[in-house]
Amino acid sequence: MKQWAKGMAIVAFFCCMVGCAAGNQAKFNHQQQANAIRQLGEAYMAEQNYTMALSEFLNAEKLDPKDYLLYQDLGIVYMAKGEPETAIPQFKKALEIKPDLATAKNNLGAAYLAMKDWDSAIACFKSLTKDLLYATPHYPLANLGKAYYEKKEFTEAEKYYQEALKVEPGFVNALIGLGKTYISMGKVQQAAEYFQRAVEAAPLLAEAQFELADANRLLGDLEKAKQGYARVIELSPNTDLAREAKQAIYDLR
Repeated sequence: MKQWAKGMAIVAFFCCMVGCAAGNQAKFNHQQQANAIRQLGEAYMAEQNYTMALSEFLNAEKLDPKDYLLYQDLGIVYMAKGEPETAIPQFKKALEIKPDLATAKNNLGAAYLAMKDWDSAIACFKSLTKDLLYATPHYPLANLGKAYYEKKEFTEAEKYYQEALKVEPGFVNALIGLGKTYISMGKVQQAAEYFQRAVEAAPLLAEAQFELADANRLLGDLEKAKQGYARVIELSPNTDLAREAKQAIYDLR
């Protein structure tokens, strides 16, 4: 009887092992399939076909709801579709699964910026500035500058934009942000210098040309201002910025 019981136990153990192996294999197959679908969604995302990307990501989520990269992608797609309020929980899910995912923290902060939740954005970006392994610290530093600028705390904004430029001197977002901060502080000459640096770093960026033209107008250099506005129209025709530039040229006549 004991021998029979022992035999049955061995059989049961063997069946359990086979069942576990089969279950693990099924789980592995689901993950593989989910990864393939996510990568297809990422291909659509690279083509800026965000609707198709979203469809693939949602299909992948059904197969593997614990893929932090998938939630990162979902958040990015929702941001691209102008839905930061929907993106925020996706970035949070990515961070629940992988708390040290620095890009998700930065993206979460960017979503808070889009929602004009400046304090939540600041908390996200400050946590990133303490991450010594983060490869691109100028992004959260410049984003901190943006958040403080929007809060009208211009001294803090200046500090973080300057820190971003110490890391990456040609970072256009920080150059333009610092220039706008100096405009708000009444330091127009300094603003013009940073806008000029932004134009030199990105000569095809209409926003930089427009900000420099505005600064030159404030400094009384109307000819340079007109040239700058004309360049905006040339670079970015049929846009709101071009229409503002045309109006500015008309007002300077």
